[in-house]
Amino acid sequence: MEQETLFDRIGGMDAVNAAVDIFYNKVLADESINHFFSNTDVKNQAGKQKAFLAYAFGCPMGYTGKSMKEAHAHMDITEAHFNTVADYLVSSLEELNVPGNMIDEVVAIAMSTKNDIVGN
Repeated sequence: MEQETLFDRIGGMDAVNAAVDIFYNKVLADESINHFFSNTDVKNQAGKQKAFLAYAFGCPMGYTGKSMKEAHAHMDITEAHFNTVADYLVSSLEELNVPGNMIDEVVAIAMSTKNDIVGN
């Protein structure tokens, strides 16, 4: 029997969409990081984030976007910026009542991207 993916357990695309929408509201309200999005079509960016997270959580669709390293190159993202964004991801999932063990899985996935995002 095939094990259910995090994507399925978290609630599928509806949950990913809701989490990303809450997440971007938090990020855009934070003056310590919202400058990274000042020249960004946030609606388009949110769509990319939704596709990436769905893929990273085990959705059977393909991901054709940029690599994390390529997408964040030359942005001068610090560890503090990364941690702030990660905290917003966690709090967004908490608002949706995602169980802690699943949030831990999401955090592990996010942490696996840290070296490609910080300091490029």
